[in-house]
Amino acid sequence: MKLELREGSTAMKTMTCKQLGGPCDLALQGETADEVIKAQDKHLRDAVAGGDQSHQDALNDMKGRWKHPIAGMSWYRGAKRDFAALPEV
Repeated sequence: MKLELREGSTAMKTMTCKQLGGPCDLALQGETADEVIKAQDKHLRDAVAGGDQSHQDALNDMKGRWKHPIAGMSWYRGAKRDFAALPEV
């Protein structure tokens, strides 16, 4: 089903923290994969800063992706591919 949008706007898509490698089902929305990935990064940082240690491993993985560019780009391409396959909401 295609959504009717106002001129110049695009539909949002939703991925969960878990779909991006995290431990929870928090819904993260964005118009692009990059927006959703940035929302995930912020969510992980905020969760750990708030004392939620269940997100620590995912935060460490996120930080480590950029220390290992080849593996990081593989994860990034997979996340973008998964995002592109999602239905628009």
